[in-house]
Amino acid sequence: MSARLIGYAGLTHLGLCSAVGAATKGHNVVGYSEDRELVARIEAGRLPVVEPGLDAAFAANRARLSFSSDPRMLADCEVVYVALDVPTDDAGGSDLASINASLSGIVPAIGPQATLVILSQVPPGFTRQVAFDADRLYYQVETLVFGRALERATLPERFIVGCADPAAPLPPAYRRFLESFGCPILPMRYESAELAKIAINCFLVASVSTTNTLAELCERISADWSEIAPALRLDARIGPSAYITPGLGIAGGNLERDLATVMRLGDREGTATGVIAAYVENSRHMKDWAYQVLKRVVLDTVKRPRLGVLGLAYKQDTHSTRNSAAIGLIGRLRDVEIRVHDPVVPGTAAPGATAVDAAEAVADGADAVVLMTPWAAYRALDPAALAKRMRGRVVIDPYRLLDAEKVAASGLALYSIGRPPILPGRD
Repeated sequence: MSARLIGYAGLTHLGLCSAVGAATKGHNVVGYSEDRELVARIEAGRLPVVEPGLDAAFAANRARLSFSSDPRMLADCEVVYVALDVPTDDAGGSDLASINASLSGIVPAIGPQATLVILSQVPPGFTRQVAFDADRLYYQVETLVFGRALERATLPERFIVGCADPAAPLPPAYRRFLESFGCPILPMRYESAELAKIAINCFLVASVSTTNTLAELCERISADWSEIAPALRLDARIGPSAYITPGLGIAGGNLERDLATVMRLGDREGTATGVIAAYVENSRHMKDWAYQVLKRVVLDTVKRPRLGVLGLAYKQDTHSTRNSAAIGLIGRLRDVEIRVHDPVVPGTAAPGATAVDAAEAVADGADAVVLMTPWAAYRALDPAALAKRMRGRVVIDPYRLLDAEKVAASGLALYSIGRPPILPGRD
């Protein structure tokens, strides 16, 4: 297989990780952004996103990667991806202005035989309306997962490709590029592919919401979700990879956007979407879990409370704070002195809070410590050391990062999702 010249328009999370992933397969890659400062930063090796393995893969494949703010650099590419991150608004809607602007900028620049692929997530019906030769226009479902973006870019389980005519063969250069990843290729009409992405996210939400609903019930009836989860894993109808780990609702923005899209489509077409609305409400309820516990055991009982928050990213292994439960919690607190720590997110993401360099330092004088992001490094925290620094005795650990026995031995009260509280002096 000869190396192909592949272009990516958009150099933030989706585009940059996809570009580096293509380079790891031996392809020569051109990355384009109209943001000259961003291009210069990437050229200098200072990547704008945090992902496991990304910096090393970028360095190892640097010779095959070039970047420019000039769209004419895409002229020799056989395949050009539109790979911008799509911002969402508070109502879960997609802001497509950046994609439309990018298409206007790059379409005149790409070659007459090149294949144009929209990789950014768009609502059903978008791709068919793009003013471009339908024989060379495709929509490809992106596989981005924050914290696993490079892994997903290099080891996709399948490619879902939206086409004007699914029965027609893919352009040879595009097909050979996809085949270099060694996974199934599933052509289908544009609208099917656009909705397939949403369908995948809806099933993820079903697992998240069902798990959180039952895990919260465990806290009230002396059940323990950690005892139930292995039984579910052994059920072939659920499977070993099903999402059955409790958490603070749906985060990150994309899943909620898709739920909002389904509800809007349902309203427009007159179909029932009540179950989707229930998922949204369940997510809102779980995002409030830490605040409700904190209110019950600290805020309602302590004057001028002090709080330590561990983690600001919406999940581990990413710098993103989009839809972060931690940021939401901090935003709700008034007249509370807050110290925060995150391995990669700067403290400026939490206005009004004081950032500390060491995770243990959030406990200094704190009435409660709350672990809001399940970073692996937080598992190594010593509960006894935290207890010595704290003024109060409360640890809120939704994700069960800390060793419960060590927390109890330190005289701390531990609150987690999916099991009853572990209180000092209680067996």
